[in-house]
Amino acid sequence: MNPTPLQARLMSAALLLVLLGLWELAVRQWGLSALVLPAPSAVAAALWTGLASGYFWPHIAATLQALVLGLAAGGLIGLFAGMALAESALLERVLKPYVVVSQVVPKLALAPLFVLWFGFGLLPTVLITALICFFPLMENTLTGLRQVDAQRLQLFRMLGATRLQTLLRLKLPTGLPAILAGLRVAVVLALVGVVVAEFMGASQGLGAVVIAAQGMMDTTLMFAALVIIAAMGLLLYQACIVLERRLLRAHAFPTSPSARSRANL
Repeated sequence: MNPTPLQARLMSAALLLVLLGLWELAVRQWGLSALVLPAPSAVAAALWTGLASGYFWPHIAATLQALVLGLAAGGLIGLFAGMALAESALLERVLKPYVVVSQVVPKLALAPLFVLWFGFGLLPTVLITALICFFPLMENTLTGLRQVDAQRLQLFRMLGATRLQTLLRLKLPTGLPAILAGLRVAVVLALVGVVVAEFMGASQGLGAVVIAAQGMMDTTLMFAALVIIAAMGLLLYQACIVLERRLLRAHAFPTSPSARSRANL
């Protein structure tokens, strides 16, 4: 019998508690130094102290600001680029190689250049984040728009739909699952991009906290910052899942292909 969603969540929470208990036991049993591997209790204490004292909040706000701006810029550019490439085979042949090259270049290698060109602060972090999350949305949008059923596409043409109407009322709703899957990937990668960019040239942000903790050899503080980053990633991913369910429910099609096409028109 398959477990219910509540049971699955309880099992996941129980597994987390078991892993944390084993971690705590191993640290205490082997007498590991906090410099090497702090116990979960020590990490929790550092996390609580940092949140209660207000130390973490400006860094969390800085990371969220860069994340939202980078995701919005990269996501929108990726979405429109995917739409343009899906509608024009010529554009795809001309621009796709440059898009791929922009992704295979390591972003960690670009971070120092962006800091050199744009200085320290928010802008380099946003640019790196946008560059990282651009590709998943572009590729998924391109793939999703190309997966339209040929019969439905032919029916739209027979009914006199314009190219824009076909895009907005047939291709985009049909490709919505793939586009939203790209958004989920982009959100996770965007958080990674923000933290990596903050490693290189930021005075605020959770990535800057990790680097500062490393410099002070404060492994406990570093783990506390990583816990916050992981929690942010899980919350953002869950928010994307909720958004995806609502959008897919709102754009649910009738069962008959011809009825779907007439309803869209």
